[in-house]
Amino acid sequence: MAKRVHQRTRTLASSGGPTDKERDYLEIIYALTQSDEPVIAASLGRRLGVQPPTVSHALQQLVDKGFILRDERNQITLTSQGQKLAEEIVQRQRVLEHFLARVVGIPWHLLYVEAARLERVLSPILAERVFSLVGPVTSCPHGNPIPGRSQTYIGDVRLDTATVGTMFTIQRIAEEAEAQVDLMRYLELNSLTPGTQCFIPDTSPVYGVTLRRCNQNITVSPEVAAVVWGDSALITEARQVFGFGDEAATGVT
Repeated sequence: MAKRVHQRTRTLASSGGPTDKERDYLEIIYALTQSDEPVIAASLGRRLGVQPPTVSHALQQLVDKGFILRDERNQITLTSQGQKLAEEIVQRQRVLEHFLARVVGIPWHLLYVEAARLERVLSPILAERVFSLVGPVTSCPHGNPIPGRSQTYIGDVRLDTATVGTMFTIQRIAEEAEAQVDLMRYLELNSLTPGTQCFIPDTSPVYGVTLRRCNQNITVSPEVAAVVWGDSALITEARQVFGFGDEAATGVT
């Protein structure tokens, strides 16, 4: 079976389709574009952990295959063909994450890496079945939108910029964090996942953000807080509502 998969990948590449590594580039270019971040070679190198010559070679391959364009400032944009393929890759992968969570029982922190491996060899017939089983979900288990079903990134406040004295609801985890298994495991173990609500009693540029939920405090580092996005709301009577002082914290789940 492994031999057949390898032959299929090689055939796609030789016929002008993207290799597995080029699919990684397309996915990241798509994510950077959606988040309005500069799409340049340096950004891709940081996300993939590769050197500039490697990035330059891969980008030239994508240009030659008609998937991307580069302007005079070396800004990268997807062509219509590249956009369509990138959306298909991300859509299949994020739907697969739900399938792996519900049907297979893969832990939350491993969903991205396992779905990324499986997406590359998913046949159209199997993909159709997976989509049917998962149903009309609009975001992945980490809160990021599924192309073709939603283009809206919910949660416009990054945790490291949230204001002291506000209620913070986690909506999504930044896409660049999804492949970092240790970081995702930390988030899962501390229930810092979409839907979690907490109060912010303190922040520090050195120590990070202190969160309070279920009458317990946890301080997350600036690096962790930078990948957590959500919504915040000012609580005018936080002492009564969340039980600071002598009161027990209530209502925060």
